[in-house]
Amino acid sequence: MNHDFDTIIKDYGGLLSRVASTYEANDAIRQELLQEIALAVWQGLERFKGNSSLKTYVLKIAHNRAVSHIAGQVRRRDEIDMAKMPQAEASDHSEPDMAYAQQQKMHALLTCVRTLPLPSRQVLTLSLEGLSYDEIAEVCGLTKSHVGVLLNRAKQTLSRRLSNEQ
Repeated sequence: MNHDFDTIIKDYGGLLSRVASTYEANDAIRQELLQEIALAVWQGLERFKGNSSLKTYVLKIAHNRAVSHIAGQVRRRDEIDMAKMPQAEASDHSEPDMAYAQQQKMHALLTCVRTLPLPSRQVLTLSLEGLSYDEIAEVCGLTKSHVGVLLNRAKQTLSRRLSNEQ
């Protein structure tokens, strides 16, 4: 099968960026990870046989690359710099308090997601991207029921941690 890399990046670039954001807080390193993911997708295109959707295949490559990235990194214990976090867009520039509150919620969510164990983080991220349990199971190499268990536990953990921060 012949797939145009530029079209894939155009169609899935935002998705790949969100995947990178769930694994890396530092903006410069996140951009580097995103480049690694794009390279891995480009290299993996010739192996795509059509046994799954292209989106599922691309996500599998992205998550595998991100897992390799995490395994190779010495985890930093520094506080996350708010200036490096994705900025929430305000719909009305006259309401900076609301934009700041939205940015704080995004920061809290991403911080909590990054603390989840890797399998839970993967399952949650893929679920947030709209993949079905079957698709998540295929990407992560898990059973459908194990996906459900991990997703349920991840949601409970996030809910508990986020409610404790308020």
